[in-house]
Amino acid sequence: MSVNVNRSVSDQFYRYKMPRLIAKVEGKGNGIKTVIVNMVDVAKALNRPPTYPTKFFGCELGAQTQFDAKNDRYIVNGSHEANKLQDMLDSFIRKFVLCPECDNPETDLHVNPKKQTIGNSCKACGYRGMLDTRHKLCTFILKNPPENDSGSVKKEKEKKNRKKDKENGSSSGEAGNHNDIDAPEAVQDRDDDDEDWAEETTEEAQRRRMEEISEHAKNLTLTEDLEKTLEERVNMFYNFVKQKKEDGAIDTADKEILTEAERLDVKAMGPLILSELLFDENIRDQIKKYKRHFLRFCHNNKKAQKYLLGGFECLVKLHQAQLLPRVPIVLKDLYDADLLEEDVILAWAEKVSKKYVSKELAKEIHAKAAPFVKWLKEAEEESEGSDEEEDEEDENVEVVYSSSARELKVETVKPEKSDNKEDDDIDIDAI
Repeated sequence: MSVNVNRSVSDQFYRYKMPRLIAKVEGKGNGIKTVIVNMVDVAKALNRPPTYPTKFFGCELGAQTQFDAKNDRYIVNGSHEANKLQDMLDSFIRKFVLCPECDNPETDLHVNPKKQTIGNSCKACGYRGMLDTRHKLCTFILKNPPENDSGSVKKEKEKKNRKKDKENGSSSGEAGNHNDIDAPEAVQDRDDDDEDWAEETTEEAQRRRMEEISEHAKNLTLTEDLEKTLEERVNMFYNFVKQKKEDGAIDTADKEILTEAERLDVKAMGPLILSELLFDENIRDQIKKYKRHFLRFCHNNKKAQKYLLGGFECLVKLHQAQLLPRVPIVLKDLYDADLLEEDVILAWAEKVSKKYVSKELAKEIHAKAAPFVKWLKEAEEESEGSDEEEDEEDENVEVVYSSSARELKVETVKPEKSDNKEDDDIDIDAI
């Protein structure tokens, strides 16, 4: 569930969204603490480090805070409700995120540790100003500037370059150096600040600023897709994979495809879409070619495997003449490629469903699959039988105590022969 970054705006089509804060209370007694589960996602939507809002909560509540960036754990000591923290987050957004002029959250912070100031610039309206540094959080920000704020480094480089230029181009030599040393520090800082805040007007600079705005807007609107219906998200994923295929980039796009499915929260349904786009009557060869793509979805994911079976049924419907007689062979290929687990296939075989194809066709598919399903069941029984035989062998070994030898002896007791003959194994290759 996402909410507007500026919650005073009630417009449901407001483009700047963020995830609703999720808080989890852990521990008891003096060790009780509140973990903000999705602080990383919230901070990303605000374009601020996750430590800033967490520290803000600590300042407002008078509580200690803990940061574990490696494990994405941001903690405020004490027990605090999510709604209370959400209201505090609104206060943080008003003070440290929203532009004072246009109320848009497309802002960046610029820290000057030397002068102990925090600048604020808006990419939407061009506003530039200074933050009120009286809040306790400002002390933390000055000590921990944003990673994307390279102003200080840039300033130092420019300072060295100017000094080098003066030394190389000065005709007075020592006089030039003397001026460098004796120049009032305040004047030097003022020059640096002017350069930091000066806006480049070249075509390249304007293009770069537009890219930054677009990227920032993309991060802020990332959660909007999750608010769409399941059908809309599935269609988005379908179009994404289709475009990769049309661009000729499908063979190496397995990671990108998985990432997009996870972003749209349709991972389990991925194999259904991939079956439609990557498989046809030549499915046996395509299973080998796209095995990696399907494994990213189906490995240890039984729900995804069920959707793969559904996709296979749809494929049989499209290429009935070619694929219906080859149903058991294709199922074995999927099984051998580790795309389908044994229990998933057996559960599918138990019930004929008309979810993907007509009841009549579903019955035909199940009838054609029967030899493979039988082979699977017998292979399973055979495996269980071999385990039982091993257990029987252990049972046939007895420990006997000999009074004469006064030591333990191990004797093997031969089991009684059975007249029942085992059934012949079914050769799956003969199907």
